[in-house]
Amino acid sequence: MNNSCSRCKAIVKNQAKFCTNCGNSLKKTNLETRTSSLNIIIVFYAVFLLFAVVSYFLYSEYPTNINIEIAIESVFALLVVGFSLVDFKGILKLYKLPIIDWKILIFTVAFPVFSAFTVYFTVEHANSFLFGSVDESYYGGYVYLEHPLFWAILFTAIMPPIFEELAFRGFLFNQLQKVASENVTIIATAFIFALVHFSFISLIWILPFGLILGYIRSKYNTLWYGIVIHFIHNFIVIMIDYYIYNTYFLEL
Repeated sequence: MNNSCSRCKAIVKNQAKFCTNCGNSLKKTNLETRTSSLNIIIVFYAVFLLFAVVSYFLYSEYPTNINIEIAIESVFALLVVGFSLVDFKGILKLYKLPIIDWKILIFTVAFPVFSAFTVYFTVEHANSFLFGSVDESYYGGYVYLEHPLFWAILFTAIMPPIFEELAFRGFLFNQLQKVASENVTIIATAFIFALVHFSFISLIWILPFGLILGYIRSKYNTLWYGIVIHFIHNFIVIMIDYYIYNTYFLEL
């Protein structure tokens, strides 16, 4: 099937990218756009699933090697930036400062405070009840280093909000919007976001957490609220862990 050029109306082949008559760049059809986005989504999911598996085994094999962690976090950041460059203009729009709404502003601060305390203590009890174990201390995992609080905040409270929001509520969200409805996009990004964390217990809270971040991203068309919520949540979890570790564990 042939198409016509939007500029000169000349008949051109369906596969042509430029009009042979006037040289006009031919836009992709909706089907081509959807197919391209779907292929990118599949590649994105495969790459990050593989990355999550490799990271899991490296962390298990080298639990106290800061060089391994720096390498893993650097690769993750580079992968996210690399994918995002494919949709640079679409991503850039998400970093425009949003119009401040006092309701979402209050929610952005209050919700992660509530979620951090709730998740920290309920997840610990759930792990203890279901598996007879407690998750490794977020802060305690860095005490073998100088300035452990710095490393804990960097790798838990700073880098994940920046790069995970860019990856899942930024790039992946944009691509899924082209092939699915808004509700499906929110659910799918939240589900994939939860899966790559590689923890059944975490899946229970990360999935609804991702749904809320996805809804906010959809409603306000910005990544800033999600980044702030993600940061506050993770930062409070680190500080709770820091307090408990230094109050209880060091007194034993």
